Amino acid sequence: MNRENKRKLYEKGYYKTHVCHDNFICKVCGAAVFPEGAGSGHRNHCPNCLSSLHVDDEPGDRAADCGGIMDPVAVWVRKNGEWAMIHRCRRCGRLSSNRIAADDNPIKLMSIAMKPVAQPPFPVEYMRKMAGLKPE
Repeated sequence: MNRENKRKLYEKGYYKTHVCHDNFICKVCGAAVFPEGAGSGHRNHCPNCLSSLHVDDEPGDRAADCGGIMDPVAVWVRKNGEWAMIHRCRRCGRLSSNRIAADDNPIKLMSIAMKPVAQPPFPVEYMRKMAGLKPE
């Protein structure tokens, strides 16, 4: 069932209060995605590549008309210690936060988390200079 038909079939806010049992094929990597492994009733991104689709304006409302691919760009830790991802839409640039799921690719999550350390926005030699260390 495509996004437009879902919008016609269910009233506004339906997905906020009801579990979503829909399977889907990831538009980025082509993996078959099933909600059972997510650890919750709401699967909204691919556990393999962590990409999503821009279908919500507010979580669960399915009101966004954009439909662009949402790329995972960062991870952060919520107050309760739970990890979440920041997605950015390729089409409109909107940022959104999503909880990670139980079956998300841990290597992909760690590579996103380590990207600022592995690729700083300045030369690493600059840090040595600021710290007063001699070059190797």
